[in-house]
Amino acid sequence: MTQTGSALLEVRNVTRLFAVRGAKGSAPAMLRAVGNVSLSISRGECVGLVGESGCGKSTLGRLVCGLDTPTSGEVLLDGRPLPPAGPSSSEAGRIQMVFQDPFSSLNPRMRVGESVGEGLRTAGCRRRQPMSAAERREAVARVFDSVGLSGMESRYPHEFSGGQRQRVALARAFVTRPDLVVCDEPVSALDASVQAQVLNIMRDLQEELGQAQIFISHNLAVVRFMCSRLHVMYLGEIVEELDCSRLDAAAHPYTRALAAAMPSAGRGRGELVVLAGELPSPLSPPPGCRFHPRCPRAQDICTREEPAWKELAPGWRVRCHLA
Repeated sequence: MTQTGSALLEVRNVTRLFAVRGAKGSAPAMLRAVGNVSLSISRGECVGLVGESGCGKSTLGRLVCGLDTPTSGEVLLDGRPLPPAGPSSSEAGRIQMVFQDPFSSLNPRMRVGESVGEGLRTAGCRRRQPMSAAERREAVARVFDSVGLSGMESRYPHEFSGGQRQRVALARAFVTRPDLVVCDEPVSALDASVQAQVLNIMRDLQEELGQAQIFISHNLAVVRFMCSRLHVMYLGEIVEELDCSRLDAAAHPYTRALAAAMPSAGRGRGELVVLAGELPSPLSPPPGCRFHPRCPRAQDICTREEPAWKELAPGWRVRCHLA
């Protein structure tokens, strides 16, 4: 993990449980969406969070933003517990989130410039004195110019294409100049050419403003392009943390399978790693290593004992008996 002394954000042993209604007359079952997760992020760092759908990535992103509350564990910002989200929060504007579907996250009855400027109104841009209306308009115009939508502040969301709406969502996230932006599958709904445009804008903004980012995705190729460090999540748990430069030498079989699934012009058909079975239900996770029912290397110990963290190198650790 990153040295906690320099960390902007720390997630310490966070677990999030949800009660799931069972059959009539039976007690609710407890679903562990996130289980005992710890990670840290430094200022200006872009960290990836990858895994299959349903592994808990988005839930962890909402916990980091304060949109949800951990069942146990804690989230720290600059060493202090993260307060509840909301305009009255003393940390309002310091953490922002970009959602997967920009159309559903934008008010269809508000002009996009008003939607983007609303963040400056509620957060005050972390200034002692609230921004005036003229200052807000100027800040909104600047951020629209940064995302390639100069002069379009007076339009409504339905007047934009999908890629343009995602740029509006980026403008809304970056206008308060936050310390951390959580990006939850921000380009998965876009075609390849538009994806490239949006990703380049995100990288330019992150480098220009120096914000930290958590980039959540199931697409390892996109995460490798955006991030310097990677956390691999499986069934609510992080199973490997490593630099993206080490991805070709990943230690966990699940990380290797994800890496092998990335498109590559030089890879033969026989080199694809196919995982057996489906992702187990988080309501009844398998004993021992949660990945063992699908692991091609699983041994008897994997079915009985939960693997502990192994430190392979500075910044590289894995939860696997066979690593």
